Amino acid sequence: MKPGVRMRIGILTISDRASQGVYEDQSGPALREVIEKHFGEDVDLTHIVPDDFVEIKRALLKWCDEAHLDLILTTGGTGFTPRDVTPEATRQVIEREAPGLVHAMIAASLQKTPHAMLSRMVAGIRGHTLIVNLPGS
Repeated sequence: MKPGVRMRIGILTISDRASQGVYEDQSGPALREVIEKHFGEDVDLTHIVPDDFVEIKRALLKWCDEAHLDLILTTGGTGFTPRDVTPEATRQVIEREAPGLVHAMIAASLQKTPHAMLSRMVAGIRGHTLIVNLPGS
């Protein structure tokens, strides 16, 4: 990024229940607050999709290739259940992985909870877009 150029950011929440309106998404708005408060950036796009490989992949591709976002943060779908397919969908979209980001996030999270080791996060780059998977809780 050039100095003075604003980042274009999207937050994609992956949750069957939130996408169906069964409960209100809390992780997406929490991420938005962190980005706006601590990094001084606006969030350009937000969306909620179910834990569905095709829908996750479609949203990521659209945001990378059509919306030309600089950063996409996903929240949810990184656990151990059969429907947690965010990492697999992300790997289908990215061109290069960024494993150091994942290692750093897990190390920092382990300082707060031992459950951090149960997250299957992926980070990587497609074109000029960085995609980072975050757990939903």
